[in-house]
Amino acid sequence: MLVSVGMKNYTGRPKTAILSELSEMQSNPTPSPQRLLVIKHGALGDIVQGFGAFASLRAGHPDAHIALLTTSPFVELAKMMPWFDEVLVDRRAGIVHLLESWRMRRLIRGNWDMIIDLQCSQRTARYFQFFARPDTRWIGTAMGCSDPCPDFTGVDNYQRMRIAAEMAGGAPAIPGLDWLLDGVGFNFMHTLAEKLTQPYAVLVPGCSLAKPEKRWPAENFAALARRFNDNSISVVLTGTVADKNVVDTVQSLAPDAINLCGQTSIADLARLYASAVSIVGNDTGPVFLAAATGAPTIMVMGPDTNPSMSAPTGPCCDWLQGAPITEVRVDDVWHARQRLAS
Repeated sequence: MLVSVGMKNYTGRPKTAILSELSEMQSNPTPSPQRLLVIKHGALGDIVQGFGAFASLRAGHPDAHIALLTTSPFVELAKMMPWFDEVLVDRRAGIVHLLESWRMRRLIRGNWDMIIDLQCSQRTARYFQFFARPDTRWIGTAMGCSDPCPDFTGVDNYQRMRIAAEMAGGAPAIPGLDWLLDGVGFNFMHTLAEKLTQPYAVLVPGCSLAKPEKRWPAENFAALARRFNDNSISVVLTGTVADKNVVDTVQSLAPDAINLCGQTSIADLARLYASAVSIVGNDTGPVFLAAATGAPTIMVMGPDTNPSMSAPTGPCCDWLQGAPITEVRVDDVWHARQRLAS
């Protein structure tokens, strides 16, 4: 509140000068923060690989309203992220679902200054073609968009999304995981600590049921678990409910392993991986998460995985590939984890 005396206030400035300044501010208002929509549906590995792009966008647009459009399984994780002001859900309904299509049309046609399509799928190309406003900048691979991405042949997913973010004005940034590792999972880790002795390794023997050729044999994971045990390293097995059969098989062959299949949230997994001396798994989302925590991580790949595009990213990770995947030997993995640990 200004306290005036005659034609001056307590600042000593003439009131006419202040009124003139106010009038100029009203005629030239400060621009509203930009509104950015980022599209990234999943899966978990792709979301994790997008952390660098997300951090880059926030660093380049510190005052912008940045929203993430993702799918239901990743809403809670996205709400924890420090880079977004809003999380929106794409139910990915078929085109015959008119109400949902209308909802998505309204969402895409919202008052966005930029839409950064990090999914770059046929679905998001249709969103651009049928839903986007012609005056909205669209960064992605949709034909006819205002800012088409370059040819990404041979470029890994992490860098692809970082490049797209930079095209949208993103700035260099390191995507720290304090938001995921701090303040969550303490009860989980305390309970787990009662069951094992440090140090411990984590094995991730599952992956998509639709691609069994991407699974290193359960017998190999069990042999690796026994190798860890022989070297005074406890073993924890993780996976989703869909991985129960293979995880149970590994435990039956390595009975000293602790089976946490279906018992962990994404935050639990992050804390578990971050403190492990080694993580070994197939080409699956949790292994990307493990690598992102900085823990020594090895991904075992089959011929269906292109490491130039889909290798994990992190300060201490590596991959081994066999064609078929059974050509990767237990000794190969053990020597690789020793190299990472050295």
